Amino acid sequence: MTIDECQKLYDKVIRDLKQTIEEESFEELSVENKKISKFLNGYIYVVADDEFSLSKINKFYIKRINDFIRKYTDEVVLIKFVSADEMSSLNNNEEVTPTSVERDLDSKYRPGNVDATYTFTNFVVGKSNKFAYTFAMQTAENPGKNFNPLYIFGGVGIGKTHLMQAIGNYMLDKDIHKKVLYVEAKEFCDDYIHACNYSQQEKQKKIDEFHNRYRDIDVLLVDDIQILCGKDKTQEEFFTLFNFLVDRNKQIVITCDRPANALDGMADRLKSRFDQGLAVDIDKPELELRIDILKKKIKTLSNKSDIPDDVLNFIASSFTSNIRELEGALKRVIYYSVFNDSPITLDLTKEALNSLLKSQKNANRYANNTQSYENIQSVVSAYYNISVSDLISSKRSAKITLPRHISMYLIKEIYDLPYKKIGSLFGGRDHTTVMSACEKIENDLKTDNELKMAVDNIKKKLNI
Repeated sequence: MTIDECQKLYDKVIRDLKQTIEEESFEELSVENKKISKFLNGYIYVVADDEFSLSKINKFYIKRINDFIRKYTDEVVLIKFVSADEMSSLNNNEEVTPTSVERDLDSKYRPGNVDATYTFTNFVVGKSNKFAYTFAMQTAENPGKNFNPLYIFGGVGIGKTHLMQAIGNYMLDKDIHKKVLYVEAKEFCDDYIHACNYSQQEKQKKIDEFHNRYRDIDVLLVDDIQILCGKDKTQEEFFTLFNFLVDRNKQIVITCDRPANALDGMADRLKSRFDQGLAVDIDKPELELRIDILKKKIKTLSNKSDIPDDVLNFIASSFTSNIRELEGALKRVIYYSVFNDSPITLDLTKEALNSLLKSQKNANRYANNTQSYENIQSVVSAYYNISVSDLISSKRSAKITLPRHISMYLIKEIYDLPYKKIGSLFGGRDHTTVMSACEKIENDLKTDNELKMAVDNIKKKLNI
């Protein structure tokens, strides 16, 4: 496709966009009458006017824009909006990815379910994640060669998914025809169970479709692999898939909430496979990194770039372990100031975050307790003379179900975790299953003296 053809295609697409959104919203984007800057590897590059309009385009409109392309050409081509700095880097033969903003579940428009808003460009690097970032970049540069699998582990909300999908986006930016597939481990489990649940006549066809989806790829990105713990049949299938891809030099990237050797309920041969590549951890972000994250986020949220340093320091010092919570707190402060038509000050910030800080203080009180979620599982398992692997497995015998329900109940009562989070601690069970278990134990405790005695004894062992 020539530059002139690209320009004509771009102009047609923008005219279509103009007809589908409000005039004021369209004008804010400043996309009309723009000259394209480059056509490379299937991408039409266009420089946005500023970072705010760039973030708005990529968050709300890029999927629609690229859908319009299908009306005018069968060629595999996409429009990509970038900043002036990124365009300069590209012209200097440096690989770049589009700047975009926060994750939006409705804008996963790239092939293989890769979220375009997760890039290396907008991943803020600090001491706590530099090691993981460096080797993620190297993996993206040379997939299937040096680090296979790349195993990224760390706590909740610290950037594992962002870094993993940045690898996928980087590869797609280099080659739009690259087959990248991103899945959560739970989705893999559901897909496999779904394929196996058909009648014998249809089953093989569905299994073949399952294999085609997961094997006919160049890169596999699997999020939250700990969900496979206790799921023996699914682990066998994943083991087969793992070997199939690695033997063909296809890159695998895995995220997890703990090191591979700490995965209770995971087959030893799988843990060994996870360790054969490179394991990199992401730690809790340090203060300097948290402040940098806030500063970068401000540019994508609004024009309020003059938030006082004392406000940024207060937010960064109050939300220390989870980047999503940190960014959520910033957004709350900005919207609170807009709603009240007041400037952002330290006093307003404390007022805006008051309820969040109370909730966090309560959560931290439990988090600082020496008893962890895993410890509750361990103590309950020991009390009922079963293994932790059985506790979090898919087994449903009465001998295992009762202690499993008690463990869920105690974690909810002590830590007040969301039901979905508790489910993830028990092999990825659905939140409704956890809710039902907790309610059952709570109700039975009112009439079942034997159960009450058991729960009381377990609490004593937990020093609660």
